[in-house]
Amino acid sequence: MSLYAIFHNLLLRIGFDKLTINKHWETLEKAYSSKNRKYHNLTHLENMMTLYKRDKDKLTHSDEIVYALFYHDIIYKVTRKDNELESAKLAIKLLPEFAKIDKELVFEMICATQLHEHQEKETINWLLDFDLQILASPWEEYFIYSKQIRQEYKIYPNILYNPGRKKALQHFLERDFIFQTEVFRTQYETKARENIKKEILLLL
Repeated sequence: MSLYAIFHNLLLRIGFDKLTINKHWETLEKAYSSKNRKYHNLTHLENMMTLYKRDKDKLTHSDEIVYALFYHDIIYKVTRKDNELESAKLAIKLLPEFAKIDKELVFEMICATQLHEHQEKETINWLLDFDLQILASPWEEYFIYSKQIRQEYKIYPNILYNPGRKKALQHFLERDFIFQTEVFRTQYETKARENIKKEILLLL
């Protein structure tokens, strides 16, 4: 099923008017298709959706996870520090008044993607892990991802970008765990740390 079909069915199910769903999709598609988005684009959403489908039987609050997945990067500007908060606000603002969805949970989920720290609500941890799984890709894919992130931050010269990127990556290594669910830790933790260490060496 395509992203559009999943989006359409979800919005219909939680209470959106049929006539407005296409308009919301056009807005979302335009945002994620911006020429400045080399990584945080529709492909990123598709990859997260693949992981969601794989682990769907382990999850609760599926509609909240999918809705948050679609909107977690709806606002993404590298010069801002409040992208996640503003994305969360917009996601909630767009919901119908009597939407059949836990608005508070959606808001928490999207905001949590800023720091990717462990949450008491396990549902949120799944979304965080879907978002970060790229860190455990085969090195060739990870290397492409790292270049895509660099392109998104192209307004900054290496003298500014490299130390900032290194600090962000080092922060992941300093944690007890990068991934928040046992499933992802078991499957991806070692590879993610290996990739991050290799990228840091390239930033020196």
